[in-house]
Amino acid sequence: MRLSRSVAVFILFFTAGSGTTVYENEFTEEDTTPQLDYTNPYWCHPPGLTNGEVTCHSPRGRAYRSTLGTRCQMSCDRGYRLLGRRSVMCLANRRWSGTAYCRKMRCHVLPLIYHGRYTCTQGFMVDSRCDFTCDTGYRIEGEPSRICQHRGSWSGVQPVCSDTDPPKIKCPPSRLKVAEPGKLTAKVTWDPPTATDTAHKSLDVILVGQEPGTDFKEGLHIIRYKVYDQARNRAACKFIVRVEVRRCPELFPPLHGYLSCSSNGNNYGATCEYHCEGGYERRGVSSRVCQFNRSWGGDPAECVPIEIKADVKTAPALLDQFYEKRRLLIVSAPNMSDPDYQLQNIMIQKADCGLALRHVTVIELLGSPPRETGRIKESLLQPQVIEGLRQAFRISRSYFSMVLLDELGLDRERFISPVGSDELFSYIDSFLLDEEEREKLELRSDFCD
Repeated sequence: MRLSRSVAVFILFFTAGSGTTVYENEFTEEDTTPQLDYTNPYWCHPPGLTNGEVTCHSPRGRAYRSTLGTRCQMSCDRGYRLLGRRSVMCLANRRWSGTAYCRKMRCHVLPLIYHGRYTCTQGFMVDSRCDFTCDTGYRIEGEPSRICQHRGSWSGVQPVCSDTDPPKIKCPPSRLKVAEPGKLTAKVTWDPPTATDTAHKSLDVILVGQEPGTDFKEGLHIIRYKVYDQARNRAACKFIVRVEVRRCPELFPPLHGYLSCSSNGNNYGATCEYHCEGGYERRGVSSRVCQFNRSWGGDPAECVPIEIKADVKTAPALLDQFYEKRRLLIVSAPNMSDPDYQLQNIMIQKADCGLALRHVTVIELLGSPPRETGRIKESLLQPQVIEGLRQAFRISRSYFSMVLLDELGLDRERFISPVGSDELFSYIDSFLLDEEEREKLELRSDFCD
């Protein structure tokens, strides 16, 4: 399309010499449409791209970077993103077909990590490196650093801080404890350990073994403690509790006697009592105790044949020899030919061993004055002693009778007819023996077989 307009043209004429100036005013119509010029190397303004590069190709050759029809490719430097047209062309209106510019690229903000932190060399710009570190007690899992890449994305994946440091626990020292006196155990106490952890403050300590403050048996006991943190990291410790029972040398029973010992027999604090068989009595201490220094207190006792002095002058003098030691069975009859006496005498002779085990001594009172006799086995009693016994315990000379006295000299039972050994022993065992004596008697039940 052609365009025309009126243009005023002023022509000045200068006349030499006269100084006269002539003006002519004339209007003409002229076509102002620019002519396409493919040879003009600067048809469009020279292209430029800050923080980028422009690569142009002209139909006329390399020298014509801005000539009409030239096409230019836009690219940005590393770390910049192209905004606008990637390719522009120089148009007939002396303008490029589009615009572009390079904007600096950034990576997104990295999230924080639990129990850790990170520091970056250039913030979140391209080529910035962010290094990750963990709090004390935690260890990095994954890559310890990430780099902001030229496309605006981070390298790798986000690491995590994991608790891999186990807790710390220290057990008390091992200990030796001597068993308590008379026992085979010892009460052992200690302060339970506490555990520490760099990551967690509250930890539960678990005991594996016997509780402190309880009785421990003789021997070695391994006590363990273990603890877990919230990440299930485990720590453990152990120590030994040793209980020692101090023992004395074996204590041997006396000849014609036996021992009854408490606890385990020869451990510290154990008490051993001396007992003598029937017909024998103890001479010396009644018991000995195992001491801390592993020795027995006192000297050993012995069992000696019972020596009863029958030639004493009074009944009390005779009875004092039995007081708190033995029981008495007084047998009385009008004469030796009394059938009840003879029957009873036979049964007593057969029961002599059983009576001895029950610490029973038999006194026989026979006849009437002046032929009255009294005896303990073959030892004869004085007449005044016989009379004293009859009066003290109201024993008649007229008929057969038996009086059973306990260890304190008390009249416990009277028999007016002969009794067998089973009946007599049953009464003694049930009413005159204490529990300990019955246990000892049961252990020696076959002694008389």
